[in-house]
Amino acid sequence: MSFGDPNNPYGAPQGQQQAYGYPQQGQAPGYGYPQAPPVQAAYGAGVPETMPGSVSAARVMLWVIVGLQVIGVVLFAISAVSVSAAKKDDTLKNDAAFQRLADYSAGMLWAIVVFAVAWAVFAAVLAVKFNSGGNGVRITTLVFGVITAILGLYPFIVVGLVHTVLAILIACFVGGSKGSAWFNRPRY
Repeated sequence: MSFGDPNNPYGAPQGQQQAYGYPQQGQAPGYGYPQAPPVQAAYGAGVPETMPGSVSAARVMLWVIVGLQVIGVVLFAISAVSVSAAKKDDTLKNDAAFQRLADYSAGMLWAIVVFAVAWAVFAAVLAVKFNSGGNGVRITTLVFGVITAILGLYPFIVVGLVHTVLAILIACFVGGSKGSAWFNRPRY
């Protein structure tokens, strides 16, 4: 059998000649340093260079929560001022609907205003940190989402439903694999 026979299964491939002393094409040399794995193999699905859509959506939802908090601050501040002024009015002392509203003290309404402002600032800081923040921002955002969902359910059931839905989505998007890859990416 010669290598020239085209029907020989053990012969050299067609169009190539056997080169003695050198490795054939496609074979790695058996000496030297091993090749480095590809970048995608070292980091799983690849290092994200741009923010994934779900993480970007979570950041937008944080800004929506900031906007809703600002609206809530304005409404609670107006309520605190109006309750303080109405408690001094003698004509409303016999009104049952007003008496239920007057059970809330103006101090408690102002405390809710302060809490709502603090929560809005906290959400804004988290939204700003999405580009440069690490895994700590991710975990803090997860905790923020869970607490916001709980607070949206208990005291403010009707109004807090939007907060609850947004907070659950934020926690899901940030806690997912794309969120983890974004916040754990290497920064050079």
